[in-house]
Amino acid sequence: MGKKKQGGKRRETMTAVFMIAPEILLMLVFIFIPIVHACYISLFDWNALRAKSFVGISNYMKMLKDSTFKNSILITGKYAVIYVSAIYVLSLAAAVFVNSIKGKKRQQVCRVGIYLPNTVSTIVAATLWAFLFNSRNGYINKLLTEAGLKRQLFLGSQSQALVCVAIVGIWVVFGYDMIIFLSALKDVPGDYYEAAKIDGANAVQRFFRITLPLIKGTSIFILITTLVASFQVFDQVRVMTAGGPGKATEVTVYYIFQLAFEQYRFGYASTIAVSLSLILMLVTIVQLKLLKFK
Repeated sequence: MGKKKQGGKRRETMTAVFMIAPEILLMLVFIFIPIVHACYISLFDWNALRAKSFVGISNYMKMLKDSTFKNSILITGKYAVIYVSAIYVLSLAAAVFVNSIKGKKRQQVCRVGIYLPNTVSTIVAATLWAFLFNSRNGYINKLLTEAGLKRQLFLGSQSQALVCVAIVGIWVVFGYDMIIFLSALKDVPGDYYEAAKIDGANAVQRFFRITLPLIKGTSIFILITTLVASFQVFDQVRVMTAGGPGKATEVTVYYIFQLAFEQYRFGYASTIAVSLSLILMLVTIVQLKLLKFK
C-alpha cells in the first residue's frame, strides 16, 4: 500500500509539473529573461547598430537630471490618480447596482451591457473616442453646441487631454473589474444584512460597515492591478495624442517608446524602463502598507 501511495503522489506531482510547465516557460521567455536583459542593457550605450559601449551607472545618473523623464513620471502619476480612483468607484458602484437588481435575467442583461466595452481592444476604443473627442466635428462637441454650451478642445487642450485619454482606459476596463466586485458581493452572507436591518442600519451604513470590510481583499486586488495598468498606459496615448499637446500626455512608457524606437537609444530606454519598474514596485508596497494588507 505504501508503494502505491508513493507512486500515486509521484504521478500527481508529475502531472502538476506537466500542467504548469507551459506557463512557467512563457513567463521565463516573455517576462523574466526580458527583465534581466533590460537590466543588463541599461548599463550600456547602444543603438542596436553598433557594438555596445559599457557606461556603468552613467545612464542612471543622466536619468536623474532628465527633465523630460521627471515630467513623464508626474504625468503618469496624474493619470494613475484619475484612472485608479475612477475605476474603483465606478466598478464598485456598478457591481452594487447590478447585485441589487431583482431577477436573474435582468442582472445578466445589465452585466453583459456593462462588461461589453472590455471586449473591444484598446486601439479600437482609442480610435473611436478620438473621433468622438474631435474638436471640430466630433459628436461630443455637437451635443455640447446643441445644448447651448461652448465647444471644447478636448485632445487639443493641455488641461483636458490627459482626462480624455483616461476616459478611454476607464471605459474599457471598469466592466471587467465590476465582474470581480460582483463575485465578491455574491459571497457576502445575506444574514449580515438582515441583522443590520433589524438593528436599524440604513443602506449607507450597511455598505460602509458590512460590504466594504468584507470585500477588502477584492478591493486591494483591484487597486493594485489598476495601479500597475495605469503605469503601463501606452496604446491610447499613441493613437489619440502621441504625447501631446505640448507633452501634456507624454507618460513614461510613451517616453521609453520614443527613446527606443524613434531615437534608437536602447540603453537609456532600458534604464528608464528598469527605474519605472522599481518605482511601481515601491508604490505598490506603500499602497499595501497604507491599506494594512497582511
